[in-house]
Amino acid sequence: MLPEVDALGTIHGSFMRYGFVIDQDRCIGCHACTVACKEEHQVPIGVFRTWVKYVETGEFPDTRRHFGVMRCNHCDDAPCIEICPTHSLFRRSDGIVDFDNRRCIGCKSCMQACPYDALYIDPNSNTAAKCNFCAHRVEQNLEPACVIVCPTQAILAGDLDDSSSKPGAVIANKKTSVRKPEKETLPKLHYVGIHDDLLQPTRLLKQNTLLFADRRDTPMALGNFDAKQTREVYDVPHPVPWGWKIAAYLWTKSIAAGVLLISALLIFFGTPGTRLNIVSPIIALVGVATTLALLIFDLKRPDRFFYMLIKPNFRSWLVLGGNILVVYGALAAAWLFFGWEEFGVPAVIVWSTGVLAIATAAYSAFLFAQAKGRDFWRHKWFNAWQLLVQALVAGSAVQWIVTIFQQPTVFAQLLYFAFTLKMSLVLWLINLAIELILPQRTAEERMARRSLVRGPLSRHFLSLVILGILCPLGIFVFGNSAALATVAAIMALFGLFWFEYVWVRAGQSVPLS
Repeated sequence: MLPEVDALGTIHGSFMRYGFVIDQDRCIGCHACTVACKEEHQVPIGVFRTWVKYVETGEFPDTRRHFGVMRCNHCDDAPCIEICPTHSLFRRSDGIVDFDNRRCIGCKSCMQACPYDALYIDPNSNTAAKCNFCAHRVEQNLEPACVIVCPTQAILAGDLDDSSSKPGAVIANKKTSVRKPEKETLPKLHYVGIHDDLLQPTRLLKQNTLLFADRRDTPMALGNFDAKQTREVYDVPHPVPWGWKIAAYLWTKSIAAGVLLISALLIFFGTPGTRLNIVSPIIALVGVATTLALLIFDLKRPDRFFYMLIKPNFRSWLVLGGNILVVYGALAAAWLFFGWEEFGVPAVIVWSTGVLAIATAAYSAFLFAQAKGRDFWRHKWFNAWQLLVQALVAGSAVQWIVTIFQQPTVFAQLLYFAFTLKMSLVLWLINLAIELILPQRTAEERMARRSLVRGPLSRHFLSLVILGILCPLGIFVFGNSAALATVAAIMALFGLFWFEYVWVRAGQSVPLS
């Protein structure tokens, strides 16, 4: 029985758990569900709410082709709802995970949170979209479009908890599987007879040529040592959501947080000065403004950025982090005010700014940890510590460069910045070593780390270690020239940007579907 809907679209009645059961033993791979979905929702060319994936197993002449129908899993514990900063994604009382594109700002965080590649950016509206169970049809006691067009009745939809419904009866009487149960999202898309490798995309051998006769790739050649000889032969494109702008945002945020954190520590050790009270907060304010500009620039709907203020989801670290940045910017402005007027910066401003600098540096670790689809980013406490160390690197390097050009005779401060830069570089190097030897809990994490050391990102990563850490350390330890030390500081900043770039890319190097 379908729920009652009022004139405003609010669903009333007892809680239900609408979901899908797809019988892959019946599926013939005809794509009727994909076509019906596109027609029902006017889905643009190049993006999909539901699609059919093909894999092949065995070697000629003993080969088989298997199909898998992919779409949103309408999870009971949907990570896309938690990370969405404007409540654009929500769960209805009937269990359908729906979306409101009028609230979406196009941040793409939901695409990172979904372990199933179910979300995409609609090129017409520049907002997120996905399967919504044809909620408008459900409200009229109609089945979803994909269900009514399936020629073999392979797709069943209804209340999974009702054993008298078609999908409920299948779940009660047959063995079913779900995709990635280890993600603990409680998916409501069940499969009958699906090939195991379609449930775990990291086990597939990716196709890198269009001609079957030209295939020379192996799991080892592709860098995926966990892959079996199950070949992916048909899929739809899934572009990487985050690129250089997110890497640049992490970099500018490290500078913004680091300069005042280093200044606060320097004041604590008793060497305040005009440069600390004026130049440092100016650099921090420019860094905060640039960071916010990059975040807005990366939105697909930058005209809606203020929705995070008027329609905030305080469970999302995108909202919490934005608020931290704003408060930190206000404290930096207060620091600049007192420094400019030569009143002397009150201790409460210095220490409050120091605490907010730590929060500004580290909060992104919790945002990335909410990206439940990306195992490489899930070590939130370690990543928070790593981001703090990077802020110390950036802050020390910038302070050295500014001091050497503005007040090169202030040797005590120069020695302090040289010391903090050396120590933070050592800590950064130790962090990288730990990150590479930490226990790798999942295949996704193993593949992401492998892409850093032996895959397509290895050259960038090795350049980072050599040019961004080892060379600056060598200069500070063995060099005795201020000019060389300045070069080392610039190299450290360059290496930090490359690290953010490869870290963001490595997390997205593993296929989700």
